[in-house]
Order: sequence, then C-alpha cells, then structure tokens
Amino acid sequence: MNVNLYGCEGKWVMVDCGITFADPNYPGVDVILPDLAFIEERIDDLLGIVLTHGHEDHIGALPYLAEDLGVPLFASPFTAGLIRGKLDEEGIADRVKLNIVKPGKPFQLGPFGFRFVPVAHSIPEGNALLITTPYGKVFHTGDWKLDDEPVIGAPASAEVMTAIGDEGVLALVCDSTNVFNPEASGSESSVRKGLFDVVAAAKGRVLVTTFASNAARLKTLGDVARDSGRTICVAGRSLDRILKVARATGYLTDFPESVDWDAAMRMPRDKVLIVATGGQGEERAALARVAFGSHQLSLDAGDTVVFSSKQIPGNEVAIGRIQNALAAKGVIMITDRQAHVHVSGHPGRPELATMYGWIRPELLMPVHGEMRHMMEHARFGLSQGVPRVLVQSDGDIVRLAPGAPEKIGHAPVGRLVLDGDVILPADGTTINERRKLALNGQISVAVAVGKNGTLLGDPQIRLQGVPVEEDRDPFIDEAVDAAAKAVRDGGKDRDKTREQVRLAVRRVAGRWTGKKPIVDVLLIEA
Repeated sequence: MNVNLYGCEGKWVMVDCGITFADPNYPGVDVILPDLAFIEERIDDLLGIVLTHGHEDHIGALPYLAEDLGVPLFASPFTAGLIRGKLDEEGIADRVKLNIVKPGKPFQLGPFGFRFVPVAHSIPEGNALLITTPYGKVFHTGDWKLDDEPVIGAPASAEVMTAIGDEGVLALVCDSTNVFNPEASGSESSVRKGLFDVVAAAKGRVLVTTFASNAARLKTLGDVARDSGRTICVAGRSLDRILKVARATGYLTDFPESVDWDAAMRMPRDKVLIVATGGQGEERAALARVAFGSHQLSLDAGDTVVFSSKQIPGNEVAIGRIQNALAAKGVIMITDRQAHVHVSGHPGRPELATMYGWIRPELLMPVHGEMRHMMEHARFGLSQGVPRVLVQSDGDIVRLAPGAPEKIGHAPVGRLVLDGDVILPADGTTINERRKLALNGQISVAVAVGKNGTLLGDPQIRLQGVPVEEDRDPFIDEAVDAAAKAVRDGGKDRDKTREQVRLAVRRVAGRWTGKKPIVDVLLIEA
C-alpha cells in the first residue's frame, strides 16, 4: 500500500498509490486503501502522481482515488497500460489524465524535476525516480534488484547509475524487503533451466502458478513449454490482462499460442502446460478452484504443480490449505525449496551495497518491508559507509533540506476499506460492528406491546452465529421468558423497556455461551 509524498516550496507530488489485501481482521473486505486525508486537505497544491511500476501495491488504489484527487498521472508505457485498464473498468478513464512517459525522458512538475531510471524487477518497466529539487536530488528506487541477464527490458547500466551519483544525491530512498538475504537475488534468466528440468521430468499435466505481473516469468514459461513439447494454457483473468498489455507495449510478442481449457483437457496429459494464478492462496483464483474441483481444468494423481513464486508472509495458512487439497489428490508439488523455480524481485545485501557505491548518497532512508527490515537496512547502510541514515515510520514528516535531515512532524495516516462498492474507514462503525458480529453472533428480538405497555403474545427470537447448536430450542425458551419478564418490568417507557429486553436476552446468552452477542430489539406497538 505504497504512497509517498514529496513537498517543496509549498507544492506536493505523490509517488505511487497502491493497495494492500485484507486479512481476517476485515471480514467481508478484499481490498484496503490508504487514507489520504493529509494531502486531500492540501489538494490545491498537489501537482501529480508519478508511478514507479505496475504492481498492485503501487497502482491498485488509482481506480478508487485518482478521480477525486483530480491530478494527472505519469507512468511508463507498460504501467500506463495496466492503469488504463483499471480506469476503464471503473468507467473513469475519460476523467483521469494519464501521461505516458518514456524512460530517460525528463519532465517537470512545479519545483520538481523527474526522470525515470529503468531498474530490474519482477514486472516490466520497473523504474527508480531521480527527483531534482532546488535543494538537492532524491533517488527513489521503487522496487528493484540487479539482473545481469534480464529476460525482459534493459535496466540502467552501472555507468548510468554512477553518473547519477557523480551529480550528487542528497537522499537515497531505498527498498528494504530483502535486506536479511546475504546473497544477491539472482537473475531471472537462471530460472529457465530449473523450470525446464522440472517440466521435462513430469509425467502428467503440469500447472505452474506465478505472479501474473511477472511478464518475464511468463516469457520463460512460454519458452519452457515450447522446449518441452507442451502446449500452453493460461488460466486467470489477471494473466490474460498482463499478456494483453505486454503485447500491446512490445513485450511477449513471441509468446506461444495458447489453447482454451476444454482443448487442454482433451490433450494427452504430458503435452500440456497450464499457467495459473493463485500461488498465494487466493480463494477465488484459478489454482484454488482447480484444487477444490470447481474449475474446468482438473488435476489428478501424478500431475505436478510448480509454485514459481515466493510465499508472502501472512499467506501461509491459505497456501497450506490449497497444498493440502492438492496433496489429497495425489498431485506432486514443487516449490523454490525443491528446485530453482523462482528468484526474488528485490535486492539482497550485495545488491544494496552496490547501489550505495553507485549513488553515494548523503542520507539513506530505508522503505518497504516491516520496521525490522528498515532498521536492519539502516545498520547495513552505515556499515557500508553511508554517512547518515534516517528510519521513517508511516506518517512521519521529514525535512531533507535545507539543514540537517530530521523529523519535523507527523501526518495523519490510516486505512480505508473497499466494502462492496463503498469506501469506509477501516476502523469505523461498520467494520467494528461486523467484527463484533463475526466474534459473538447476533440475536434479533421482536416484542409486541399494548398501548399501556402490556405484553401481547410471546416475544419472537432469531439467532445468527450464537454457539448453542443442539441446545438452540431450550436457549430460545429461556431467552423468550427473560424478554417477557423485562417487558412486564419495563412499564410504559418504551426506551427503557427496549434496553431492559436487550440486556436480559444478552445476560441469558452470556450464561449459556460465555459470549456477548449483538442483541437487536424491535418493539412493536399494537
């Protein structure tokens, strides 16, 4: 959920505007958005949004927030293609100005000069940003790695990076994700042999799951399918989208012709290679549906699933659930622990040290990852001779120049949730109520009373999610008695009666279950 703001001479620019995905703390929610209250209060001074690359955690919030922000977007061609598709889906493409910028071509936004600097990453057209201001230059890496043999694209050379450092860089704002890795991430081209060996040795159908956005991996899988004599089949809307945008922008033009699902199922088992989304355990993605038998594609005992991606922390349970379902079918599974089928898109320690040597910043500001990653990155930078480091938390306002860099304030930060088609505060009334419902359940009580407050008939009670199971009927009988007594004791004060009924039924639920369900009371006057 990356959002960065740079301010200079009263004007602001935003770098990236991404989402993150919800966890069980947000029941019913898939997507979490950043709360942009700080810049919304200064919207007249926001000049534009510059996008480093096309991953969801960097561009995913644009369909929901860009129109309201009302400023132009700036992205390289491939990233712009992904953004355009998102804006089209939301029906706002004609209301958001999207500027396509070629890497290396500078552009100006008020006091800010920008230049995209190509870097290797697990998506085409990853870019660092060289940001020039009257007070110094910032090199904002975005997500990156070093790759001497990239499958797609041409990252900036050591000579180009060194020349940037020669110009003098005030601050290096740098990716910390893989700082604990003592080795370099490795080249994307090195994965081809590992994948080929696994696919060539497989006896039945092979399904490879990978991040849809990793177009270089898709090219590798296309080559592996061709070399192993298999026909490729693509499963997943996000894969279709990436292939479409990649071809439109000059990538994957030699990707082999794929067959549809029905054709794949009719082919000899050892002649098809399926590429599918869902390697992080997403329950609606293709792999999960294949694993649980709700997809037109199917796998049986002796078939192989290759996880050509790294398990993202937090997804262990979801991935394990799918792997258990595949194991029950007798499917063979290969991960990066068994074979060289994946390399990271983020820099290990040797790559970080190389970047420091090229850029030679006065200040290192670690970003990306958790606090433990950023603190370790700061220690590592100092050990490699970087003169100064500053570790920033979400919301910290840091003055880089003039004067010594220091924290000077804190901006409000937070989360919004996309709940259906509505954007809500992540910890607002709706989501907190839903959490309580999920934790404790809900009881509805309908009571009819006469004009003088007398009870008319028995109270009616309905339960949802209250853990009484086979004791449901006796529980309801006791709750009905408690509600009736509360009405008789309540007199003519309707509000008092309603509250007494609520508390009485809730006390019964507490005695029976140890839970405190939400109790809604409908008082009907007859």
